[in-house]
Amino acid sequence: MGSRNEKAPTEHGGIPIVDFASWTIRSPPDEKQRIASQLAQACQSVGFVYIVNHRIPHKTLQEAFHWSKKLFDLEQEQKMLAPHPPGHVVHRGYSWPGLEKVSNSMGDEDDPDLATKLRQVSDLKESYDIGSDDYRDQPNVWLPEHVLPGFRNFMTSFYWHSWENAKMILQAMAIGIGLEDEDYFLRYHSGHENHLRLLHYPSVPAASLEEGSMTRMDAHSDWASVTMLFQDNCGGLQIGDPNKPGQFIDAEPLQDAIVLNIGDLLQRWNTLKSSLHRVTLPPRQDRFTGDERLTQERYSIPYFVCPIGTSVIETIPNCIDDGHPPKYDPVTWDDYRLMRGSMQYVSPEDAAT
Repeated sequence: MGSRNEKAPTEHGGIPIVDFASWTIRSPPDEKQRIASQLAQACQSVGFVYIVNHRIPHKTLQEAFHWSKKLFDLEQEQKMLAPHPPGHVVHRGYSWPGLEKVSNSMGDEDDPDLATKLRQVSDLKESYDIGSDDYRDQPNVWLPEHVLPGFRNFMTSFYWHSWENAKMILQAMAIGIGLEDEDYFLRYHSGHENHLRLLHYPSVPAASLEEGSMTRMDAHSDWASVTMLFQDNCGGLQIGDPNKPGQFIDAEPLQDAIVLNIGDLLQRWNTLKSSLHRVTLPPRQDRFTGDERLTQERYSIPYFVCPIGTSVIETIPNCIDDGHPPKYDPVTWDDYRLMRGSMQYVSPEDAAT
């Protein structure tokens, strides 16, 4: 957790900072309202915010990154003992570099060749996806215990620790947009549908990213309700500039802070903003080495907060009036994630051709 200075900064590189130090179950309503209003204002204007003094300790975050590095340092054949299932329906296990292609495609475009076109430039990253062991629609794909002893136990604990923190954020969101029931969004979320992802971006010659022959991760919005991101000190995350469409600003690392962003579903619910973001070259020159300007490896850990699959997501009534009709048709989370995911992973049929 961040330091609790009396005069803490209110922004970092143009991205707002919201301090949750005084948010507890015993906080007076006016203090909760103050924090919630700051959060909602940031999410309406930028769509991204740094959250400091949250409930995940520094030691726990250090341990999470330690386990992530141990995972990705394994030999490839060891990581392949927990492979991502074919296709896009189940999103669990290990994805090797080039398997997943992130884009902002909705998955409903009238172009049968779009997925192939998007894959002409590969994403140079590897990932490992984890969920609740009780979520039968998305069964986990764990490494055998002897390959990385203790990994499953820690990550299961971290998954649920992150959910406890996410519940606080969902309550603040509800208060911040003016809902009387602070548990409004919580009623649509059980915690079992959430998605913990470990990400590793290997070193790569800077020129390959500058020339566009490969990417780390293309510009995209996140699909679910909110995303809590933890990142190392490498840098490279950029968010859409709220004042200059088509341009990006750096979301530079802030130690132990959560980089929180609004997902598509929360934007569909109300007036908060689901912003584009991408991962590219680190902005600091000391993150490169050698004549090839090899980038520093990057590690990050996003936690996607997802609603119950059958939940119908539609605009909240108090966000609608004669001058502000609904922008989106109702949709369930199950339908939306399958639509968006269809472009990220090659189907078994396409993989066989």
